[in-house]
Amino acid sequence: MRALPQAEFEELVADALDAVPPQLMALLDNVVVLVEDRNPEEPELLGLYEGYALTERGWDYGGALPDRIMIYRLGICEICETTDEVVQEVTVTVVHEIAHHFGIDDARLHELGWD
Repeated sequence: MRALPQAEFEELVADALDAVPPQLMALLDNVVVLVEDRNPEEPELLGLYEGYALTERGWDYGGALPDRIMIYRLGICEICETTDEVVQEVTVTVVHEIAHHFGIDDARLHELGWD
């Protein structure tokens, strides 16, 4: 499908974040969520978590730059045929990347049906 405009796509990401239970959002620590067109090194990626998962943070964690969750607009739009599919894929991708912040790996996400 044709790529959604940046502002419209950012609204979908905001809606997906709003759908995450408040108890989980309260546990997101030092994380920023960004929308980018595509990952320059791996253009087929839909999302990426960069940082230190909560399970990897030790006593010496502090003063670090925020972890980043990138949601890739063009990557997602290219694999979807309808706007409804984009909405669904944005939700799945946001949940997937937030899970990485909590130390949940791809294998466990697959077991839980989030692939």
